[in-house]
Amino acid sequence: MDAKTKRKEQALDAFAELIDIIDTLRSPGGCPWDRKQTAASLKPYLVEETYEALDAIDSKDASHVREELGDVLLQIMLHAQIAFESGEFHIGDVVRGLSRKMIQRHPHVFSDVQVDDENDVLRNWEKIKATEKKDKGMLDGIPRALPGLLRAYRMGQKVARVGFDWPDTMSVRAKVDEELAELSEAVRDEDKSLTVHEMGDVLFAMAQWSRHIGVDPEEALRVCCNRFGNRFSFVEKCVRVDGGTFDDYTLEELETFWKQAKENEREKGTDSDR
Repeated sequence: MDAKTKRKEQALDAFAELIDIIDTLRSPGGCPWDRKQTAASLKPYLVEETYEALDAIDSKDASHVREELGDVLLQIMLHAQIAFESGEFHIGDVVRGLSRKMIQRHPHVFSDVQVDDENDVLRNWEKIKATEKKDKGMLDGIPRALPGLLRAYRMGQKVARVGFDWPDTMSVRAKVDEELAELSEAVRDEDKSLTVHEMGDVLFAMAQWSRHIGVDPEEALRVCCNRFGNRFSFVEKCVRVDGGTFDDYTLEELETFWKQAKENEREKGTDSDR
């Protein structure tokens, strides 16, 4: 038996075992908590487990990633089981539907379509989706529940595939400057409603500039937040030495602690602000 066949058989055995476990948990003699869940009640857990998986990926700890991906899979299995119990579909339908979609949307792999690069792949992907979902708009597939910055980024990606985009990086950079000027004017006029509107325009333009320079803005902001959290934790530790509080320090002294946190990152090779 070759390695690929062995891996496939092991995966099928493990998947079959998981199906039985989920079925047992939801059965009359199973777990009261699992039996009580509905598709609606599980929604927060699906989001939470996804973000925990992202944290695990950032940690570069393979065992942690494996565990968190399992937790995401658990949510998928529970949703599929609930649907099966109501006669809608089962996990096999989910997997088979995904397989068919991957084959249909990759004709350059599973058929005779020729592509030159990844941009051709994306354009073909959108054309195929358009034929599959003729009654839906191009942006309908982007969830409204996505974080705003990520949603803006994905919108820009989608429409760019059909040529609706700034011609170059400098053009979208100029748009950022334009939106910032309009935001400043709204702030000066103390127009709250317009300020909210213009701030949204600035953030949307920033998301598109990020896209043009090859940066995922949601990921960049998430990493920034992690970095800020780590540095502020260091400041807190410095403040609390010998039972101190923030009231005991001036802003300049707190800034000194902050700079020390940045210096510690540089020494460890984890600073990206240089």
